[in-house]
Amino acid sequence: MASNNNVIVLNGPRRDHGLMPSRHRLLAVLVAIMWGVNFLAIHLSLQQFPPLFLVVLRFALLAIPTVLFVPKPDVPLRWLIGYGLGFGVVQFTFLYTGMAAGMPTGLASLVLQASGPFTLVLGVVLLRERVRLAQWAGIGLAVLGMALVGFSQAESAQLLPFVLVLVGAFGWALGNLSGRLAKPVRPLHLAMWMSVVVPVPMLALSLLVEGPRAIGHSLATSLTAQAVPAWAGLVYTVVIATVVGSGVWTWLLSRHPAGVVAPFSMLVPVVGILTAAIVLGERPSLLEYAGGAIVVTGVVVGSRAPRPSRPSRPSRPSSPSRPRRPLRVGAEPAERHTPMVLAVLGVAPDPGRDSRACGAR
Repeated sequence: MASNNNVIVLNGPRRDHGLMPSRHRLLAVLVAIMWGVNFLAIHLSLQQFPPLFLVVLRFALLAIPTVLFVPKPDVPLRWLIGYGLGFGVVQFTFLYTGMAAGMPTGLASLVLQASGPFTLVLGVVLLRERVRLAQWAGIGLAVLGMALVGFSQAESAQLLPFVLVLVGAFGWALGNLSGRLAKPVRPLHLAMWMSVVVPVPMLALSLLVEGPRAIGHSLATSLTAQAVPAWAGLVYTVVIATVVGSGVWTWLLSRHPAGVVAPFSMLVPVVGILTAAIVLGERPSLLEYAGGAIVVTGVVVGSRAPRPSRPSRPSRPSSPSRPRRPLRVGAEPAERHTPMVLAVLGVAPDPGRDSRACGAR
């Protein structure tokens, strides 16, 4: 983001390695809140539908209008499939199965955030991303906070549900990397077309594991008043958590290294635990509150941008034959920018148009 005293210019696809503007941090926090509340929505939906079939419903409800009305994103097919398999199939298969097997809602929201360390390590190993010492320190603090909360709730969960949700976190990390490598111009379109990859393999898996009888019974009883919370949870999951949350998250990953964006996912368990405490009566202990505070601290430490140094430039004698044009301080050529808002809304930027002033600081 380039700015002078009165004008802010929003940049286009340029990426800042290790730097994250305040507005982008706010977007990451909002996504974390959406996904934290989503664990309550999942809990409500699992009261009515089998876990694997619930994954089918979630993505089928999104895939049908996507195919009909949303243009296919201009990204390599391998990254679209990778995003769908990692973020959609692997993550939610194991998350839903783990919660149905007995993982408490608050603890599930915590364990799934192991995707943050997974993404950081995979980004370093596979993408050769550079990670600052502060990012490692932030990840370490966040992992410590998660460990405290997990230790406090460990007695209420068995080993198998814990392992299932942990595998789901690894799937999320794989989806993070695929979304970053896809580099979509329209991130919301990528998030929606990812849903097309999921329903067919998940329906086959649901029929094989859960069986037609369980699926038929859940559908036959889904039109009763008791099933209204389940449908409400499913709508929230599809519209808020998937369309809005995943779209914004993918947009952030397309502009910043995965290790910078991923730590914000560790705010999700804080929201998830508080939501479960208010609605489901899962009362956090003092140790859990302390762990949540450490998680927030870790996110702040890991995402803080270092102060850019201002190296002194040697003075150059001006050429008398070529008069210099006056430049605005902090300004950059307009043709290097495309409006960020168009990228968020999924509208193709027009490279022929100049960037506009978007507001006063």
